[in-house]
Amino acid sequence: MNVLAIGCHPDDLEIACGGTLSRLAREGHNVYMCHVANGDMGHAEIMPPELREIRTVEAEEAGKIIGAKKVYNIDVGDCVVNRKDLDALKKVVKVIRETKPDFIITHDPSDYMEDHLQVSGLVFEASFTSSIPHMFPEYPSYPVIPPIYYMDTLAGVGFMPEEYVDVTDYIEIKLNALNCHQSQIKWMLEHDKIDFLEFVRSCSRFRGLQSGVNYAEAFRVCRAWPRQTTKRLLP
Repeated sequence: MNVLAIGCHPDDLEIACGGTLSRLAREGHNVYMCHVANGDMGHAEIMPPELREIRTVEAEEAGKIIGAKKVYNIDVGDCVVNRKDLDALKKVVKVIRETKPDFIITHDPSDYMEDHLQVSGLVFEASFTSSIPHMFPEYPSYPVIPPIYYMDTLAGVGFMPEEYVDVTDYIEIKLNALNCHQSQIKWMLEHDKIDFLEFVRSCSRFRGLQSGVNYAEAFRVCRAWPRQTTKRLLP
């Protein structure tokens, strides 16, 4: 299968579905990662242009650890992501048409910040638009409207899982990938007193307790026609 995960910021996928992506890659599937925002506002001391470059490199390194075939960067600035931004829509459509996903993973429509919510809507829109030949005809259309799985919210707040993926054998890969994002990990530890690696490990352990394994990641299904399927797509 081809699997496309589209997150907002460069570390969001590692946080919420890094174990699942690692498992899929090691089971022989083609995994593609994409972040819409460039993360340029994610620090109080590093200035946005420099941070944008740092976080792009961090995302590439994390993608290698996950086993992704490619990491895409839509390169929208933080805090200005908009699902109606035609340029961003075009870029995401291009990614979808290139990767031809059997399914997409993205943010839940009830996640904790506006950029995440806008990405969720942007992915929903782009994944339909990609099937329309006369929209952005310079890129060959992909005549499939793929299923969407919404990944867990930060700390699982307000999220009721419908499916779980056992990531027990991949938790260290997930955390190693997340640890590539040192601009965020170090900042949060030094200034917010949050050990974010332990934070994410604890969330995965909690989902594991719910589903009877050591570590798990949780998902919900996008229930819109014609995206539902009888097939088990998650590992």
